[in-house]
Amino acid sequence: QVTLAESGGDLVQPGGSLRLSCVASGILSGGNVMGWYRQAPGKEREMVARFPTGRTPTYADSVKGRFNISRNKNQNMVYLQMNSLNPEDTAVYYCYLRTFFGAEYWGQGTQVTVSS
Repeated sequence: QVTLAESGGDLVQPGGSLRLSCVASGILSGGNVMGWYRQAPGKEREMVARFPTGRTPTYADSVKGRFNISRNKNQNMVYLQMNSLNPEDTAVYYCYLRTFFGAEYWGQGTQVTVSS
C-alpha cells in the first residue's frame, strides 16, 4: 500500500509563489509516475504536471513557464514550484502516483488560494 501526503498549500496574493511538496510512503516500485492534479470549485480534476521516472516532465498549457515539477533522488518525493500565481490557479492540489504495474494513488489534497 502506498500513501501520499501533500503540504505547502496556502493563501497567496496574485503574482506570488508557492512550493508544494508530496512524500510517498510504502513499497514503491521503480518506473513510477508522480505528478500533480488540481480541482477548482465546480470544475473537473485536471492534470497540472507529471514526471515519469527518468523521463521529461509534462505540463498543462495553462501552467507552462510558470510551474516547475521536480523529484528527489530517491524518487519518493515530488515538488511543484508555482510562480506568477493568478486567481485561476485557485484549487485543491492533489499529489498523484501511478506505479509501474498501473496502480494509482492520490493524496488528500492541499488548498491553494490566490487572492488579494
